[in-house]
Amino acid sequence: MRTEDGGWSGFKFLLPFVLSFFLSAQSLERLAGGVLMVGFDGTEAPPGSPICREIRRYGLAGVILFDRHPSRKGAVKNIQSPAQLKRLTRELRACAPDGRLLIAVDQEGGVVQRLKKRLGFAGDFPRPATVAKKGGVAAGTIYERMGAELASVGVNYNLAPVVDLALNPKNRVIVGWGRSFGKDPKKVARYADIFIRAMHRHGVLTSLKHFPGHGSSTGDTHKGFVDVTKQWKPAELEPYRLLMGRGLADSVMVAHVFNRRLDSTYPASLSRQTVEGLLRRRLGYRGVVITDDLQMGAIAGRYSLPETIRLALNAGDDLLLFGNQLDPKLRVSPKKLVETIGTLVREGRVSRKRLEEANRRVRAMKARLP
Repeated sequence: MRTEDGGWSGFKFLLPFVLSFFLSAQSLERLAGGVLMVGFDGTEAPPGSPICREIRRYGLAGVILFDRHPSRKGAVKNIQSPAQLKRLTRELRACAPDGRLLIAVDQEGGVVQRLKKRLGFAGDFPRPATVAKKGGVAAGTIYERMGAELASVGVNYNLAPVVDLALNPKNRVIVGWGRSFGKDPKKVARYADIFIRAMHRHGVLTSLKHFPGHGSSTGDTHKGFVDVTKQWKPAELEPYRLLMGRGLADSVMVAHVFNRRLDSTYPASLSRQTVEGLLRRRLGYRGVVITDDLQMGAIAGRYSLPETIRLALNAGDDLLLFGNQLDPKLRVSPKKLVETIGTLVREGRVSRKRLEEANRRVRAMKARLP
């Protein structure tokens, strides 16, 4: 019998199911956003800006900041001056629903330091190879200054230190640029220990990189496929083992190097055998695994975006990095990334459980922020 309110009683019956579907979709969006770290254009992030809206809507795990713009010569991307950067990071944190946002830079010293002298920062931090020649006391002083400067402008996640071993003299991207503390695993771990503890004293999280070792390579994963099968040595795992044993691994960045001895099909960043098998089961690591930039040539030149995300998540990676810095043609919006992850989950190609696990690890790391 039809009730006086017409179709309303029928709608009331369906309402819980409609709400459940809506909340599930919203929850999936947030789960997807919770595993993403993205690069964006802009030196400010007021409430109405695209990046602020995206952080708020999707609950993005973090952002990565760069000084130079990738496609406009001489233009600034995110970092213009100490005062500007401090305002930007304050605005970015205000966009985060929980007030916690990973704000990352690559600040190693030497060639790789985003806070440059010409922009008003210290900008004079020596490269790791030089630091390792100065001794532990000098290293402590250098990295205390670095941590203090990062904290003063609101950067809370330093994608460093490099713990690759300087094994291959022909390696330009690590050895040639002096980004390694040396070839002895214990020495590398010692200086990485000094680096990490200095960052922690200033509330800055860190990331050991580039697992399972990039110092023996000849090629550059920024540009394309790099096979380290013949050159790679098990000793390259030793700094990770030592630092994890001391509880000093906030996160581990996994490289895009291919090593047939570890996985005959996929590069490390997309390899379940490397991440879940080697890093987690064999080495016992329980923290966050972050990818190197997934727009680098070693990945973007061989895999589509959906395949990259599917493989990375199923490998056991918790934080997927898309810097939007290397190639303007590869730029991707958080919306596109979130939609892609949502589709993969709905199609059963990535489990919701895997996404929830990654979110738990990332949230636990973010909970350690000041």
